[in-house]
Amino acid sequence: MKKLYFVFAIVLIASMALAACQPKPVEQPAPAEPAATEAPAATEAPAPTEPPAPVIKVGQVTDMGGIDDKSFNASAWKGVQDAVTEFGIEGKYLESQQQSDYAKNIQQYLDEGTDLIVTVGFLLGVDTAKTALANPDQKMAIVDYTFPDCWPGAEVGVQCGTDQELPNVRGLAFQTDQASFLAGYLAAGMTKSGKVATYGGLPIPTVTIFMKGFEAGVKYYNQQKGTNVEVLGWNTATGEGSFTNNFESLDDGRAQAESFVQEGADIILPVAGPVGLGSAAYCKETGSCLIIGVDADWYDTAPEYKDILLTSVLKKIDVAVFDTIKDVVEGNFTGGTVVYTIADGGVDIAPFHEFDDDVSAELKAELEAIKAALIDGSLTVDGVLGQ
Repeated sequence: MKKLYFVFAIVLIASMALAACQPKPVEQPAPAEPAATEAPAATEAPAPTEPPAPVIKVGQVTDMGGIDDKSFNASAWKGVQDAVTEFGIEGKYLESQQQSDYAKNIQQYLDEGTDLIVTVGFLLGVDTAKTALANPDQKMAIVDYTFPDCWPGAEVGVQCGTDQELPNVRGLAFQTDQASFLAGYLAAGMTKSGKVATYGGLPIPTVTIFMKGFEAGVKYYNQQKGTNVEVLGWNTATGEGSFTNNFESLDDGRAQAESFVQEGADIILPVAGPVGLGSAAYCKETGSCLIIGVDADWYDTAPEYKDILLTSVLKKIDVAVFDTIKDVVEGNFTGGTVVYTIADGGVDIAPFHEFDDDVSAELKAELEAIKAALIDGSLTVDGVLGQ
């Protein structure tokens, strides 16, 4: 029994020793919770952008003088080009080779969805009115014409455009007789022969208004100075004058100037677009006459003739066209008639340039006084012609 107890004790001691030799269990760390991360901030959707406004389209229809006539077509085109630069509009022109092109060119712009159609010249009046009446939402402007234009007995759509107002057409008119009055007074003060002359392309009101003012200026000079300077080529009382019956032929301009010089004239005012350049060429080649330009300052538009250019009668068509386009761009377009005068600078005479030293201080002062009187109304073209 003792022996068995002894064996049991030995076994117990050995098992305890073996247990003591076992490695202690390693406590496993608790799994780490994932670090909290902030959800990405919600990005706001970009605000919807409005599509760019469509570009305003402007189309010019020229008279038969062409876009580079150094006169009213070119001046109107300058107004369009200035608006292209200033407002980013789209501008184009269509040239008319004959009167039948007017309606065709206007229709092309209608087909293209043009925002503003600008027609240039008295001869486009009827076709402009027809288009405006048939398309009352189409904005239009016409240079040198106003509506209504019919007179008693005139056939609407044939001899005249309309006997009613056209709210979608702006007529751009110019009181050029005021500026040509100054030119006539200047010519009377500068002539050496005692004779000056004027002629027109066609006997239409926008041409004869120049000639009328020119005659009035010469007459006023005679009244003030007790002189007898004669005007060749136009007589307001009879309505008779000299006309080449076109706005294109330089040869006709040369022939007309030669005829006037042979009659004794030494200063000529041609109101005939490019035809007048033929007169300028004759004056330059012969040295027998001086020229007064029209519409634009020929010193800039026809500098090859600056040596024989006394001044120009300015009709600021470019400003009128630019102002009209500006109103379309800004949503302020209205129809009706806008008349540009010497008071607002819409008409005037150009500087004397090469002849500035030849025009006396006295004559310059008189011209300034006349301009002021025309502005305040104390002097009028009709008033002088009626005396």
